[in-house]
Amino acid sequence: MAQKGLARDTVVRAALELLDEVGLDGLSVRRLAARLGVQNPALYWHFRNKQELLDEMARELLAPEMGGPREEESWREWLTRRAHRYRRMLLSHRDGARLISGSNPGPEVAQAFERELRMLVELGFTPAQGLHAIGSISHYTLGFVLNEQAARERQARGDAQELSAYDEFPLTVAGVRESGAPTSEEAFAHGLRLILDGVAASAPT
Repeated sequence: MAQKGLARDTVVRAALELLDEVGLDGLSVRRLAARLGVQNPALYWHFRNKQELLDEMARELLAPEMGGPREEESWREWLTRRAHRYRRMLLSHRDGARLISGSNPGPEVAQAFERELRMLVELGFTPAQGLHAIGSISHYTLGFVLNEQAARERQARGDAQELSAYDEFPLTVAGVRESGAPTSEEAFAHGLRLILDGVAASAPT
């Protein structure tokens, strides 16, 4: 059948390309089928519905991102690198954070997370400490990028407002001028350090 000839990974790659063009709200099975030059039923051979497609797109992005510490790398260095890598992945596609936050990437990613958690336990964390450390950093990163990408969308629509134009917010403007916008690389790194300091307060040395 023609449907069998359409590879699953081809569909996912095309969906990610379409996501970059039209955003999550504009992504539809109909548009994806048109992009691939097939009828809608050809896609339902691989995915029962749009949510299943989104889940597979999330898995495609997340699976390569999982991994443990490098040789001689401390847990703090590892989790710092992991967070920055996770942020880059989320930013690599339009609405990447919205895609990940609304999807279930499945058992393959869950198993990779289990391996990461085991590595933290081997470094002296309890399972609960490791779970909350990775979870807190991941949630912080996801929320940060959600705001970051929302700001970009507002700028693209011309809805963004310049704080420098508001004399009634002198301290906010001064803070931005001193350390960058709240969605800057510097702001992300600062917040990450605060979380890691909290982890370090109860984690093994």
